[in-house]
Amino acid sequence: MGYRLIFHVCAVWFVIVLVMGVPGHALAFGPSSETLARGAYLFAAGGCQNCHTDTKNKGPLLGGGAAIETPFGIFYAPNISPDKKFGIGRWSDADFKKAMREGVSPSGQHYYPAFPYTAYTLIRDGDLADLKAYIFSLKPVSKPSQTHVLRFPFNIRAGMWFWKLLYFKKGPYVSAPYAPPAHVPASQKSDVASAEWNRGAYLANALFHCGECHTPRTMLGGLDRARSMAGAVIGPGGKSVPNITPALKTVEHGTSRLIERDQKAIAIYFKSLKSIENDTSKE
Repeated sequence: MGYRLIFHVCAVWFVIVLVMGVPGHALAFGPSSETLARGAYLFAAGGCQNCHTDTKNKGPLLGGGAAIETPFGIFYAPNISPDKKFGIGRWSDADFKKAMREGVSPSGQHYYPAFPYTAYTLIRDGDLADLKAYIFSLKPVSKPSQTHVLRFPFNIRAGMWFWKLLYFKKGPYVSAPYAPPAHVPASQKSDVASAEWNRGAYLANALFHCGECHTPRTMLGGLDRARSMAGAVIGPGGKSVPNITPALKTVEHGTSRLIERDQKAIAIYFKSLKSIENDTSKE
């Protein structure tokens, strides 16, 4: 009888653990289809695979990107697939949030701003959660990340602490009242809702991190915010990046995956920017 009682107790405990999870932890059933759909939208519209996939060499999705040449050396976007050894598969929600919001790895290292956490810090918690859920639903890639090849003193990662004091402001994005700038025609000022403008500002500055390429940088690699979105002579890969303030007539690239409502919101935001003349064709 004693052995039978022990067997039944163990069986009941096994069922409890199976259904409820380990004591103190809720059972994780996995993200909902709605969560994954939102995450997929954010992933596609934000262009995550553009940097983290070596498309030129037909590399696996999120298995690591091609070389990014900069005045400071060569950066390689790492493997951010859900692989537990070479990717971010062991990251908790808190680890993911810390990397995106603070630019700090789970081990406490400061990331280089080639990883645009200066923009991603603005992403709101709900969108971060959806994005992580989608990334973790993708196929793991068992491939180590390539090591950056940087010139001295930029190869001293500890120097990023000082860089952050100069150029990094922690988020998330906070909505602000929309105040139409002087160049916006009076006939259009009443047509723009504050919520719509804020949605465009959020998309452009956080999720799409437009300023990371379209804003000139200082000698230390910080964004020259006085010339925000005015284009850069030297952008990723050493190529020039166009001015997308209202000094130009069109806004291109990075919007093809947007739903119509978000396309309109981001266009409204860009049209509200200060018009800056900046010739990016000079070498």
